[in-house]
Amino acid sequence: MKVKKEIRDELLKRLLVAPGKRVSLKKDFDPSWKPRNLDKKRAAAMLQDGVSLLAEQQDKLYAQDRYSLLVVLQALDAAGKDGTIKHVMSGINPQGCQVYSFKVPTSEELDHDYLWRSAKALPERGRIGIFNRSYYEEVLVARVHPEILQRQKLPPGSIDNKIWSRRFDEINNWERYLVNNGTKIVKIFLYVSKAEQKKRFLERIEMPEKNWKFSSADARERGFWNDYIAAYDACLRRTSTKWAPWYVVPADYKPFARLCAAFLIHDALRSLKLAYPEVSDQQRQELKKAKAILESE
Repeated sequence: MKVKKEIRDELLKRLLVAPGKRVSLKKDFDPSWKPRNLDKKRAAAMLQDGVSLLAEQQDKLYAQDRYSLLVVLQALDAAGKDGTIKHVMSGINPQGCQVYSFKVPTSEELDHDYLWRSAKALPERGRIGIFNRSYYEEVLVARVHPEILQRQKLPPGSIDNKIWSRRFDEINNWERYLVNNGTKIVKIFLYVSKAEQKKRFLERIEMPEKNWKFSSADARERGFWNDYIAAYDACLRRTSTKWAPWYVVPADYKPFARLCAAFLIHDALRSLKLAYPEVSDQQRQELKKAKAILESE
C-alpha cells in the first residue's frame, strides 16, 4: 500500500492506542471518522492496490519461513469483522493464511486454561493467522457477564477482584513470548457506534438474505453497551504494549475500515523486512545444470 511517510505516520498515530496511556473510546476515538475525500470508488481502488502488496509480502513471508503474523480482530456485533476478513484477505494465497472464529468454549476447551485453544490455533512460521474474536473475550465478554467464569472450573479463590488484572498480565506475557519467538502480532478493534450498529441490525432483520446474521441475543447485548465500552477501555489501556499494540479502527464507514485493516497488516509485514531466501553458489550451479538439461530435451 503506497502511502507517503507523513500520511502513514499520521494514520498510525491516529489509530494507535499508545502503550501505557489511559484511554477512553468515547473521548479519544471517533467511530465515524474518515478522510473527507474518500469515497467508495477511491477506497475500493486503494484497497485493491493494498491487497496486491499484501499478497507480495505474504509470498515472501511464506518463502522465508522465519516469522508468522497473527491478526487479532475484535469488535462489537455488526462492526464488520467478517467483511473485513473477506475483502482484505481476498488476494492472499489460501495456503499461507488461516482464519479461526472462536465460539462459545467446548467442554474440552473448558477442561484447559483459557489460552489453550488459542495456542492450538496459532499460525506456523510462514503463515498469516487471523483470529475472528480471540482470547480477549476472556477479559471482555467474561467481564461483562461474570457468570461465564463459573463455568471455567477455576481453582477456589481465584475469582476475586484482581482476576482481570492478572489476566491482563498473563496475556501481555504470552504475547511477549510469541513475539520473541517470531510471531508478529497486530491487534485491531473495529469501533462501531451504537447508532450504526442499530442501523445494521435493522438491515439484517429487513433483508431476508441477512436474517441468518441476526439473533435476538444480539439485541439483548445492546443493553450492555456501556459495560462493553468500559471493558474495552480497560483492556486497551492494560494490553496495548510496545511489542503488541492495539489499533482502534473507525468502523462506521466500512470501506475505510477495510482500508485501515489492510494498511495495518501490510505495515506489520513490511516491518519484518521480509525477503526471498538467498541462493548459495552451489545452488546456482545446480540451477544452471537443471536449466541445461531442460533446454536440451
